[in-house]
Amino acid sequence: MKDILSAVEQRLDDQSARGLATAVSRAVRDGAVPDGAALPPIRTVAHELALSPTTVSSAWRILQRAGVIRTDGRRGSRIATPGQPHQDRYARVVEEQSGLPVDLSTGVPDPRLLPSLTASLDQLTTARVPRSYLDDPVLPGLREAVLADWPYAAQRLSVTDGALDALELVGRTALRYGDRVVVEDPCFPPLVDLLGSLGAEVVGVPMDDEGMLLTALERRLDDGARAVVHQPRAQNPTGICLSRKRARAMARLLEGRDVLVIEDDSMGAISSAPALSLGEWLPEQTVHIRSFAKSHGPDLRIAAMTGPAELMGECAARRQLAQGWTSRLLQRVLLDLLTRPEARASVAQAREVYALRRAALVDALAARGIPVPGTDGLNIWVEVADEAAALVRLAGQGVAAAPGSPFAVDAGAPPHIRVTAGRADGDTAALADQLAQAARARSRTARHR
Repeated sequence: MKDILSAVEQRLDDQSARGLATAVSRAVRDGAVPDGAALPPIRTVAHELALSPTTVSSAWRILQRAGVIRTDGRRGSRIATPGQPHQDRYARVVEEQSGLPVDLSTGVPDPRLLPSLTASLDQLTTARVPRSYLDDPVLPGLREAVLADWPYAAQRLSVTDGALDALELVGRTALRYGDRVVVEDPCFPPLVDLLGSLGAEVVGVPMDDEGMLLTALERRLDDGARAVVHQPRAQNPTGICLSRKRARAMARLLEGRDVLVIEDDSMGAISSAPALSLGEWLPEQTVHIRSFAKSHGPDLRIAAMTGPAELMGECAARRQLAQGWTSRLLQRVLLDLLTRPEARASVAQAREVYALRRAALVDALAARGIPVPGTDGLNIWVEVADEAAALVRLAGQGVAAAPGSPFAVDAGAPPHIRVTAGRADGDTAALADQLAQAARARSRTARHR
């Protein structure tokens, strides 16, 4: 690591964060610091180069945004290898998809249950021209339609290009390198990937049927967490919904702490549970995100986000420097879908169908001795004896499921697979038999231990 610091110091012409970032970039470009090299801890760099830790941290964020370095929580930062992703959890889920006859691995909605776009598109005769590029980025009518059933009295609403866009925007605005972020365990893999790419230290809190366990959450908060990210209903992958009692208790734990609550309501209108947010009790600490991808179509790429006025203003200013706003054409389509009676009825029907499919499969598994947590959403979380053996067993019967390991935050949890019950529209009894057999399957190595 002394060689790395020496190479950087030789190229350090400016003691600012940008100057340090430039020096590191030059050292990499010149070959003095190789791809994949581990960088010294921030305090070590600060001491050796006579800089403040804040300056070094800011430089690391600049390098991270530029793709020069990648971070992995407590394991520190490394020079990025060209073509190498920051994290690989999501890739490990996606790469398992195999084109089998029954694909229950994807977590995406049934396209047959999405509302028709025909009438909505017919009313789009032209792409309107804004008065300026600084016009309000949210259509007034869409703001009113979205806030009509929002779970609390929100201060300010923004529209983004999907939930992950909103999460990335809030993360880059509110979090700093090395911040500790609490998530549910298990957790949606792209969220862990995203937080890792921002340099956050991700820590998990296990759940029961009502949400995060309070004792574990309090311990994480006492350890210095900067943010808590959770899904208040239809949690992916478990389908657990936060109870109102647990939400109130979480709010009491968080009240008075400098901790941001970020909520991802990914199922939105197709969730059977009522909308719920800690913003009801902690509006100054809560960012609430609702996606319309599962309910109205993944390719709409729209989510709505509310939060404290100052933070939302900072997010809007940051976004203005990039894409500026989410397409108002897409906003007009979503507004029509949210207000047209036929479209609303279609979404309501989809909600009922998903609930019936999930309940039927859960009940069938319970009858076969395989209990499944949660009550809502597209997915079920099935505990298995051996993840690899379960996936192989299902694949041999033409069924694809997602591996559970990328969803696990902390090591040591029992193996699971995720099954998209919302796409299970065939013989429920036969599928339950296949899943039960897969849950009990063990690899040859495991059987001989």
